This record gives sequence, C-alpha cells and structure tokens, in this order.
Amino acid sequence: MQLTKEQQAILDGEKGETLAKVMKTLVMYGDAFEAEKLVPITSKYNHLVTSFGLKVMAPVYDLMQKILDAGVCSEQKFSVDPRPLDKNVPANFLQNLVFNKFMYTKQDYYENQLESLGLMDKDAFTCTCYMDEVGNRPHKDEVLSWAESSAVVYANSVLGARCNRNSGILDIMGSIVGYVPYFGLLTDEGRKASWIIKINTTKKPEAQLLGSAIGMKVMEDVPYVIGLDKWLGTELNDTTCAYLKDFGAATASNGAVGLYHIANLTPEAVEQGESLILDGARVYTIDDAELERVKNSYPVIWKNPDAAPKLCFVGCPHLSLEQLKDWTIKIENELRVNNREKVKIPTVFTAAPGVLTAFEKTDYAPRLKKTGVITSYICPLMYMNNPLCKSMPVITSSNKLRTYSSARYYTDDEILKAITGGDRA
Repeated sequence: MQLTKEQQAILDGEKGETLAKVMKTLVMYGDAFEAEKLVPITSKYNHLVTSFGLKVMAPVYDLMQKILDAGVCSEQKFSVDPRPLDKNVPANFLQNLVFNKFMYTKQDYYENQLESLGLMDKDAFTCTCYMDEVGNRPHKDEVLSWAESSAVVYANSVLGARCNRNSGILDIMGSIVGYVPYFGLLTDEGRKASWIIKINTTKKPEAQLLGSAIGMKVMEDVPYVIGLDKWLGTELNDTTCAYLKDFGAATASNGAVGLYHIANLTPEAVEQGESLILDGARVYTIDDAELERVKNSYPVIWKNPDAAPKLCFVGCPHLSLEQLKDWTIKIENELRVNNREKVKIPTVFTAAPGVLTAFEKTDYAPRLKKTGVITSYICPLMYMNNPLCKSMPVITSSNKLRTYSSARYYTDDEILKAITGGDRA
C-alpha cells in the first residue's frame, strides 16, 4: 500500500502511539483486500454499529478508554445503532432481569464513552441515520467509514455515497484518522454489477421478500435490477425510499449485498444505465412463484410451530415517518373491519428517536396509541438476543430480524391481519 507522507508519519508514531496503532490497523485491513492506498473520508458524519453495552464486550470498552485516555477523539461526530433497552417494550420479570443484570450492564458506561468520543447528540441512536429527522445523510460520491449493513447498502445504492461493508470498530478507526482503504465499493470497477435481476411479478413484490431472494442468490455481489421501476416508478420519493430501505436491508442480511442498482431509479443506474453491468453477468429471474418459494423456505424454529404469537416487531431497520403514518391508517381501517378497538397481539413499532419526536407532533401519534401499538427506539434484534426470547413466539415483517433471531417472518399484509384480529398468523 502506498501511503502519503502524512499517513506514513501517523503510522511512524509522529502523532502518538495510539494514532499509530489505529493507522496500523487500517493499513493491515487494506492490505488484506489488496488496497492500493488510503483515501480521505469526505462525509460530515460517521456512523457506528456498536451501540449496545453487553458485558462480554469488555475489549471494546477497554479500547475506547485507551483512545480517550490518549486524548484522541473522532475526526467526525457520529451517530450509532439503536439502543437495546426500553422499559416501554413488553418483557416479563425474568427477561428484564437478564437484560439489566446480565446482558446490558455496561450500557450507561459505554454511552458515556461514546459521548466523550464524538456522539452527534444523546439521541443519535438508530440504524437509519440517513433519515432527515436524524441528520446524518451523506451526499453522492462522499466516502464513508460505516459498518451497519442496512445503512451501508442504503447509502451506496439510494444516495450514491461510497462505503465498504466494514466491520464494527473499524468504522470508528477510520473516523479517528480520517482515512479508509481504497478497494471494493469505493472504486468505480467495484461498483459494477455481476448479476442482472429481472422482475417478472404480477404485482408489486414485497420489499423484504424480494431483497431476501436477491441477497441469497448474489451474496456479496452487486445486482442490477430490471423491471422494479414498473412498480416503484422513477422518483426517489418518501414511499420509494422506505421500500428500498427495507429491500436493501434484506439483501444485506440474507446475503451480503453492499450495493444494488435499480434501473431508471437509483442514481448511478439513472446516470450510467446498463454500462454498469459487467460482461458475462449472470441472470436471475424473479416471478411470483419464486418469491413464494423463497418465503416457504424460511425455517420455523419456534418450539411449538402452532403457538399463538405473543409479540410483534415492525421496524428492523427502523421505520420512517411516512411508514408510521401509513401503518396507523392501515391498522385503524383493519380494526374497524374486525370490530376491534385495539390490536390483539402486543405490537412494537421501532423508529429513530428523531423520527418518533416528529411523529409525536402529528395527529397520527395519538391515533396509533389508541390502537394499542407501542412505539420505541430500540433495536428489536438486541431485544431478541435475550436467551429467554428464543422460546417466545415473536412475529415480524423484517427479514433481517428473522435471519438473526427466532422471530417468524410474515408479510406486512399478514402481520396487519394477525395483529388486528383477522386471519391468525
């Protein structure tokens, strides 16, 4: 790897031992992927994936403290993934005991470290940091040092920023020295598509299912999707961006996609068209039957597959303001059809603190509360990490949550019927 004089000086320890170790880590990371150089991070803010104060993560806290003790801080302010705890989310006595006494015992300590290191503000905890209400929205071609998979794929694909799928802690190291290795999705060649995805469905495909199907097929490769604009249109409005948020999260968790292109819709596809497709790209055609096949392939790992759901999570990744409003209307209408006033299954909608604050200022918030739905800022996955939750029948419309936990997947329409007393999930 070729380093500039400034980068070499940091590596040689001219700015202290701590920064030298951080630089060495990034150089070793780049060498592993045959990066030719380090390039400056150009985004205003960073985003960190590690937000949870698990007791077993002692090495992370030790590392953070060494950085702070050396008087080092992040070159950028940053947002962080969601908090794992919220007393408003249903949990029994034993679950709360495990959460507070055994699992997340270092939460307050770690959050204090994050604030000292450069947290944007005390409520900058969300996986959807790019929401307007949060304020960490990178611009096209800006170079990032992020690690959260659903945020990385959104920033690359919908916003046209440039970021590799980094691991946790590497995200903050890039931010500390202000550089990241130049390889993969930072390069023009690395953003070319090696898969052509043809959408031949008879209706708008479920975002989570479509993303899951593509992710499991292409894994870490870049797909170029043709035919989805028929259902989404060619404008990146709130509704379309919310769809792409959920779609991308599924490609990133059910596979390892860090970038996708949607013909006639996403920035690079609009600008460069099919010149983004590599010679010899493989083709994957998705129709109604293929989506049904994918859905039916999901394992049910509940102890009792026929158990009645005891909890429902919607919002992994976090919901947008538009989605909260849409869900409010749909739940009200469906409850009315079923002659009910409140949802029959305890239901939690998760969103960024900033989004929830904006939602509370609308007339939708009291209406949603009246239905019995709980809103929260937590990470559903961190909630489901509690070992006592494994035996709990939880349903979700998130493919990411389904992949990483015992939660059972249903489409949005199926979730709506289940929680409002229609057809039971």
